[in-house]
Amino acid sequence: MPVPGNGNRPGPAQAPSSTAPRPHPAPVTLGDHPRAGLYGAGLLAHGAGLAVTPVPPSGDTPPEPGEGEGPGKPDPRHGAAPDITPSATPATGAGHLTLLLVENDPAGALSIPEMLDASGKPIRVRTARNLTEAARLLTDDVHCVLLDLNLPAADDDDPLAVLRRLLDLAPHHAVLALTASEDVEGGAEAVRVGAQDFLVRDELDGRVLSRAVRYAVERKRADTAQRQLAEGRLRAQENARLERGLLPTPLLEGAALRFAAHYRPGRSRALLGGDFYDTVRTPDGTVHAMIGDVSGHGPDEAALGVELRIAWRALTLAGLSGDRLLATLQEVLEHEREDEETFATLCTVDIAPDGRSAAMCLAGHPAPVVRRGGGRAELLPQEPCGPALGLLPRGRWPRTQVGLGPEWSLMLYTDGLIEGRIGAGSLRLGQEGMLALVREHQGAGLRGAELLESTVHAARDLNGGELTDDVAAILLAR
Repeated sequence: MPVPGNGNRPGPAQAPSSTAPRPHPAPVTLGDHPRAGLYGAGLLAHGAGLAVTPVPPSGDTPPEPGEGEGPGKPDPRHGAAPDITPSATPATGAGHLTLLLVENDPAGALSIPEMLDASGKPIRVRTARNLTEAARLLTDDVHCVLLDLNLPAADDDDPLAVLRRLLDLAPHHAVLALTASEDVEGGAEAVRVGAQDFLVRDELDGRVLSRAVRYAVERKRADTAQRQLAEGRLRAQENARLERGLLPTPLLEGAALRFAAHYRPGRSRALLGGDFYDTVRTPDGTVHAMIGDVSGHGPDEAALGVELRIAWRALTLAGLSGDRLLATLQEVLEHEREDEETFATLCTVDIAPDGRSAAMCLAGHPAPVVRRGGGRAELLPQEPCGPALGLLPRGRWPRTQVGLGPEWSLMLYTDGLIEGRIGAGSLRLGQEGMLALVREHQGAGLRGAELLESTVHAARDLNGGELTDDVAAILLAR
């Protein structure tokens, strides 16, 4: 019998973050830091700033003098210093912007002026005296980090070592570099390393600093969107290459047969699946057709499907067929799969040179549909059927002889076509439901690619939307 449910197996549960976000208003979305790019000279602040008291995180009280001071010294209110680990992506939403100031200023000489966001709301400020404290305060509601480049660093040979460490610590946050007035070149270098901009320490102004924070957040968002767009294009190119491997050009030169194929990825997961097919004609005039389905979805399964298809073509052209061919394909699968639970179903059909008969092997795959002459379409026998490849170490795959006659059509398909639902209930289309669709469309005069496409579209409509599994189907006719 066919092996049902070749869908994705659920992966391991995601471990919860060790640092729970504090209940601040929801921030705007930021993405991964691109860690590259030269953005030109930074914004230089001018004018006198108004000294205000930085706002600590919710539930915290300002530390007493001497508490948590010094690089790497933990705040005693919070116990041992946490590990410095990369922060999570800031959450999406509208609300106050939050700035994390990281500076080592025990005398408190640095004044942070009052800042407003674009809607006139105050920009919240948190403070950290070293990267250890910053690691604890870099929760999801922090949007931007203002880093004092004069913080002590372990690598004295690299003046930007503290910035590089922060960029590793906070890859999802916008970063502003704070530099002395005599070190404008250091600020420009910080931008080249990965900061969104730099500001001069002695010339902070509330209006300019507010604008710099908003500018850094928006630039980070734009950089992230650009990077995600580039990654999406690369994924599309990779998927296109995989699809070309999954969906080859049939080698049917000299065969008096008509060929059509249809492939439809399961769009609900937006991942390339492991359905594959191929058709070749060997020098003795035999036409060999195959269709298969690797369990699961994604690039690993798709790549394994490509490997199995290429191996099938090579073995078929080398003269192997039936049980010997499938046993060898199983060895290929066992050596190439990433997970020992991965398996593949397969259906092979070898059409005799005169085109009037065929030999069929099933490896856990649904049986094809045949229509002889002007008769009605019917399912070929499901038994005998061998196991799916990769399930049993020494499986056997018997061959079934099938009479075709002088005029016929043969449709091979994957189980994505028959596992769609009918309406909102749990009832599946199944092989009999699919057979009814094929008969209806054949009765309407549809043939070849039109027949395959209309059958798949009808199954999708009955499902109430896109089919969750990939669908591949091929049709040979004489």
